Amino acid sequence: MATHASSPPSTPPQIPQIRRYQHWLAEHRGLHFDSYDALWRWTTTDLDAFWQSIWDYFQLHSPTPHTAVLARNTMPGAQWFPGAQANYAQQVFRHVQPAHAAGFMAVISENEAGEHRELSWPELRRQVASLALHLRAQGVTRGDRVVAYLPNVPEAMVAFLACASMGAIWSICAPDMGTRAVLDRFSQIEPKVLIACDGVRYGGKAIDRTGVIQEMRAALPTVEHLIVLRNLDPQAHVPGSTDYADTIARNDAATTAFEPEWLPFDHPLWVVYSSGTTGLPKPIVHGHGGTVLVALALKSLHNDVGCSYDANNWGERYHWYSTTGWVMWNAQTSGLLNGTTCVIYDGSPAGTTPGAQDWSTLWRFAERNSVTFFGAGAAFYANCLKAGLELSQWPGLSRVRALGTTGSPLSEDVQNWGVAQFKRLGHDEIWWCNISGGTDFAGAFIGGHRDLPQVPGQMQCRLIGCAVEAWNEQGQPVDNEVGELVCTQPIPSMPLYFWNDKDNQRYIGSYFDMYPPGHGRKPGGGDGPADMGAVWRHGDWLKITPMGHCVIYGRSDATINRHGLRMGTSELYSAVEALPEVLDAMVVDLEYLGRDSFMPLFVVLREGVSLDEALKARLNHAIKTALSPRFIPNEIVQAPAIPRTLTGKKQELPIKKLMLGQPIDKVLNRDAMANAECLPWYEAYARSYAGR
Repeated sequence: MATHASSPPSTPPQIPQIRRYQHWLAEHRGLHFDSYDALWRWTTTDLDAFWQSIWDYFQLHSPTPHTAVLARNTMPGAQWFPGAQANYAQQVFRHVQPAHAAGFMAVISENEAGEHRELSWPELRRQVASLALHLRAQGVTRGDRVVAYLPNVPEAMVAFLACASMGAIWSICAPDMGTRAVLDRFSQIEPKVLIACDGVRYGGKAIDRTGVIQEMRAALPTVEHLIVLRNLDPQAHVPGSTDYADTIARNDAATTAFEPEWLPFDHPLWVVYSSGTTGLPKPIVHGHGGTVLVALALKSLHNDVGCSYDANNWGERYHWYSTTGWVMWNAQTSGLLNGTTCVIYDGSPAGTTPGAQDWSTLWRFAERNSVTFFGAGAAFYANCLKAGLELSQWPGLSRVRALGTTGSPLSEDVQNWGVAQFKRLGHDEIWWCNISGGTDFAGAFIGGHRDLPQVPGQMQCRLIGCAVEAWNEQGQPVDNEVGELVCTQPIPSMPLYFWNDKDNQRYIGSYFDMYPPGHGRKPGGGDGPADMGAVWRHGDWLKITPMGHCVIYGRSDATINRHGLRMGTSELYSAVEALPEVLDAMVVDLEYLGRDSFMPLFVVLREGVSLDEALKARLNHAIKTALSPRFIPNEIVQAPAIPRTLTGKKQELPIKKLMLGQPIDKVLNRDAMANAECLPWYEAYARSYAGR
């Protein structure tokens, strides 16, 4: 947007932001690059100069100076901008007066009930101040944890910013998550305050959550204060709670004078969760400064959000469909960091009629609200293609100038469908901003670039500042071959730590055990310094093409990536194996290179028990209740045994590779197995699956 404080005012808004940044580098740093590859290599080798340029370009401010950019270059443990202070909410509220003067809203929202709301920038600030003062009066101070069980509504954004403004640590789960899954997350961080909703509407159904709230409060003994948002029933009441509306009602001299606190650059901002294959979900802590810095670089320069007007001068209106249980909710909220209007929808993307999916729901919502950047998971677009949608029915969609996608690989067919649809709406070639990153570092490694060519089924580039390579099993970079996605240099938004993680054991085991210290390598294959530290292994299969484009081939570990939300297999096993009929279980997610996700669940049952429809229904109910409906398997199959190693580990990844067509002798070592006799059964199942 032309009005936000972080934009160099002299550059026309229609120029892509990454080009504007390069013009700024030439003018203010004397740096000229003849290709994007040259720019990328500079940003991933001269980290001090690059990240200082991001600080300066976005005109970030600190009341105290930083003594270095990257004081310690190692992973894990990189130290960024020591001495500087930051606050996420401070950056948001820089835009209150300029955006308000231009008539732009901060948040526009709708839900399944048809309720349309608009939140101005001054009103956003007032509500944040009111809630922050309320929390302070309840004894909440820096470092206290405030957790939320809220849907994708403006109140969730307000509550997050209120916590951030005072240095409290935020964490949120979606109300479609089961009680056990939520408690597995929140109980680890011992929250002081719980903010929850009385219920939600989804798919045309009203779902009461008051009983769940009371269960959660009873199971979280550290909670001293409960705030309930009446999202479903205006008369709802939970004993011992405070009405959310009362906490944001204040409008006095104190709210006018309220200012977010300056915090150390690496003060914890939030705890997000990314499940592995074993144990409880990983409680990942990100910091204020690093999150703001990376979000501005990603959102503005690569996603090109916040830079243009359409013919009607609506300004940028940014929508990325998400629930609050997915990191894309955090990404949607980050639009506020550069003064962009965030347009959010609470409800099902498939409409409100049970059993009759309507994939036009979000498109009609986007047309009504003049959305200019439309983002969703790759599976959403695939469903629109299958449903035969003709977007030209909604001519107002011509205002959309970019389509964002993430969560799983986008197929070539789906991307071509989108291009054809928007040609009929008057776009020569709609820009697809396909990104891949993760909850783990609250950012993206791979994404879009408005000035680079598009190749359907591929992402345009590795992002500036992200030293990403594809490595083979020997830890060597490979070109135009599939390898492990690694990052060889630190990024400011990488986790500060995991909560209650003694000696960083889980943190190191999650990302750095495959390539420990000594594997450091500069981009391009040159050897790094001996003390460079470990290399981040992300858990995705990646191929980098000769053009510099990227293709993600799905997860390289056994984590489930179901419609954009990652869940550890251990969480699903905990739910399924609690049933007395189930002796053992294994699940594999066959989401791969744009194909539809197919997830079979293999179960070993007690002697004399057969897998009938009633038992399948109980298994599905257990998964839906404990985790989320999106983790219900496509197929439940009774198996003779679950393949395990001699040490007892389930062979999820080898069976996944087998089902994707690799020979069994290439993916499994029979001599290292405890029950190799079960493998012919899985070979037969894989052949059956391949023949469908």
